[in-house]
Amino acid sequence: MGQEFRYYKCGDYFIPDIQFSPYKHKVLGKYGRMRRAYLQEKNPMLLNDLILREQLFPYLWEIDETAHCRVEKLMTELLKRNPTPNKATHQMAWVQHMNSLKAQAEEIVLAELIYS
Repeated sequence: MGQEFRYYKCGDYFIPDIQFSPYKHKVLGKYGRMRRAYLQEKNPMLLNDLILREQLFPYLWEIDETAHCRVEKLMTELLKRNPTPNKATHQMAWVQHMNSLKAQAEEIVLAELIYS
């Protein structure tokens, strides 16, 4: 509200001179990148608003961290309900079971956090 923008003239147009403040470099994880791609495709107005308010990356980092925590929590809950086969004797069945549980957990997180 109280921001004053300076403009520079480019031909017949006045363009705002916007300077973004630097942010700490932190890697954006899988879920953060997926959320950004979703916003680019389905909700570009929100994406532009977050960019202009310089809140895009903190927002995406929070989504990414929340999604990772939620997947881990869901995995422990699913493991309690569906115990795994013995890893020492049935390695492939164990891997298949764990991959299935992870896919279920990720599907829930994608529906709840990423694509909503």
